[in-house]
Amino acid sequence: MGSNESPKISLLIPIYNVERYLPQCLDSAIGQTLEDIEIICINDGSTDRSPDIIREYASRDSRIRIIDKPNSGYGASMNRGLDEARGDYIGILESDDFFEPDALETLYRAAEYVNADVAKADFFFYWSIPEEKDERFGWVDDDAPEAAAPLDYPEVFYRKPSIWSAIYRRDFLQRNGIRFLETPGASYQDAGFNFKVWACAGKVALVKRPVLHYRQDNEASSVNSPGKAFCVCDEYREMWRFLDEMPEGEKKERLKRILVRLRFDTYMWNYERLSEPLQLEFLKTMEEDFRKEDEEGILDESLFDEQKLAKRELIQSHPDLFHLQHSAYVSHGKWDTVKHYFRAGGFPAVLKMAISKVSR
Repeated sequence: MGSNESPKISLLIPIYNVERYLPQCLDSAIGQTLEDIEIICINDGSTDRSPDIIREYASRDSRIRIIDKPNSGYGASMNRGLDEARGDYIGILESDDFFEPDALETLYRAAEYVNADVAKADFFFYWSIPEEKDERFGWVDDDAPEAAAPLDYPEVFYRKPSIWSAIYRRDFLQRNGIRFLETPGASYQDAGFNFKVWACAGKVALVKRPVLHYRQDNEASSVNSPGKAFCVCDEYREMWRFLDEMPEGEKKERLKRILVRLRFDTYMWNYERLSEPLQLEFLKTMEEDFRKEDEEGILDESLFDEQKLAKRELIQSHPDLFHLQHSAYVSHGKWDTVKHYFRAGGFPAVLKMAISKVSR
């Protein structure tokens, strides 16, 4: 670390009961080619060997700082890390993932070169079993510009909120009040942070090369916890709160329309991963939230394709029918059939077709 005690990057690593993967994560952090960093390990009340592993690594590398706290959730851990950070930039590394050796140097150079608020890179989907395998996700397009304003490159809003393959200017986050929603036991708290970043960033450096390995075979990961059905709704309420506090103007109106599309995509993803009883319960929330958006007149149909608009309309007018036809047809790629019947005879024709197919 530099003598001014302000490293180039503060790397935040939230940790909770991840002893199996933590050594690989920490090895990738201390082995970065960019050495002027601090590594802040936030132990969220782990009950396994994770605290011992952190202390062992800290005894070998003075750049590691340890925050021990009672278990209070991901959002609280990340905000504590933001408060403690001293670096020019903030980086994030989940404790079951790991970096490429030059990940932070690549991101830092990209951000500095174009004077960006954020540098965002691609990443790999990673499996360790039955054998090691990487697949590039493709978050950053091959023809993406070197840098862009998010509203000029709106694709960034709709892509997976992979906040850990990026770095953020710390003063940018502070100036805009960008923090995490603190909901104990909740999940998806990267979604709100991600939207706030893109809503406020003036310039983002885009790095096409993957810099991180995003683990897919951790059974304890939140992506494998369907019981957290409504946590995503808390995140969207927080996004709307943040947006409501922004100054009025054209930018705010564009962001509202983007958020309507973004919520539809996320709600559909969440609905499709739930068990059927939870699907029916979550469908009520979808219907209510979509109807409120329409009443406020903030739906921009140009941001939706025909298929998404048809689904959204059906959820509001005939949610039971939507669930019926979704269960019977979507898994077989039959949305084109549904649209055909809808154009020919509206919802009665779709209902008649769905009932006849299901009763066979």
